[in-house]
Amino acid sequence: MSVACKFERSILNHEEYEAIRLTHHPAIYDVEVAELEAMRPRLRKMRDKERTVGRHKQRESRGKADARGTSFPGTAAHASERKQVFAAALKRVNTELRRQHNLAARTAHVEAARKASRCTGPRTSRPIHRPEPPRAKAWRRSRANAVEKSLQARKSGGCRSRRRSLRPCATRGGHDLNKRT
Repeated sequence: MSVACKFERSILNHEEYEAIRLTHHPAIYDVEVAELEAMRPRLRKMRDKERTVGRHKQRESRGKADARGTSFPGTAAHASERKQVFAAALKRVNTELRRQHNLAARTAHVEAARKASRCTGPRTSRPIHRPEPPRAKAWRRSRANAVEKSLQARKSGGCRSRRRSLRPCATRGGHDLNKRT
C-alpha cells in the first residue's frame, strides 16, 4: 500500500527521512547509480531493524517475550508502518537500479549494432537474403516432386499402361491385353 510523504515525515526522524526523500519520484532520477547502490544496504538494514522491533512488540503484546526496554516506544503497528515505509523506499531504489541497468544494456546493444552495420559496408552491394517460411518451402518441394513424377510417368508411358500389363483382364478370361499369343 502506498504511503503519503507527509505520513512518512511524521513517523520518521530527520536522518531517516532524508534517506527516504531521495528515493521519491523527481529526486531519484538525479541520484547517481553508485549512490543508489550505497543506499540499498542502508535501507535494507533499516527495514530489517523495524521488522525485528515489530515482531518483538507483537510477542510482548501476546505475553511471550519480556519488554525490550524504554528506548522503543509505540506499538507493533507503529513499527510495522515504519517497516512498510522502508520497504517501499527499497523497492523504488531497486526499480530505479534495474531501469538504469536496462538503459545501459540497451545503449550498449544499439552501439554494437551500429558498429556492426558500419563494418559490413553498403547494403546495396549484395542481395538481401530473406528465408522463406517453412510451409512455403515444403509446398515448393512437394510441387517439384509432383512435377518430376508426372514427367517420369509420361516418359514411361503412363501408369495406366503399366497397370494393364500387371493385372489379368477380367472380361477376356484372365488374359492380359499386352501379352501376345
